[in-house]
Amino acid sequence: QVQLVESGGGLVQPGGPLRLSCAASGFTFSMYAMSWYRQYPGKERERVAGIDSTGRITNSANSVKGRFTIRRDNANNTLYLQMNSLKPEDTAVYYCARKGFYSSRDADYWGQGTKVTVSS
Repeated sequence: QVQLVESGGGLVQPGGPLRLSCAASGFTFSMYAMSWYRQYPGKERERVAGIDSTGRITNSANSVKGRFTIRRDNANNTLYLQMNSLKPEDTAVYYCARKGFYSSRDADYWGQGTKVTVSS
């Protein structure tokens, strides 16, 4: 079955970097767009970044442009989110999703989430 397992979350100081990973299994990873979302307590999930199946086309939310980079390794079925210049407002639970390039309504599978806390 489809499985998405995020890792790499944790506590980081403001201005610091963190890299999230999402290990995918149970489907042909290279055939699907993938995306990262985040969720604040009591709020709906918001799109952070998306990447097409080839890795050549990406998009990202205005709030993370220039700081976060999404990429994928199709040979190893892994999705990444490199987060730089982290801010306290980036504190959230981060989820990877299959599809969902433009909207969470398009995502059909989700990981369990990994918590990122940005604090001094």
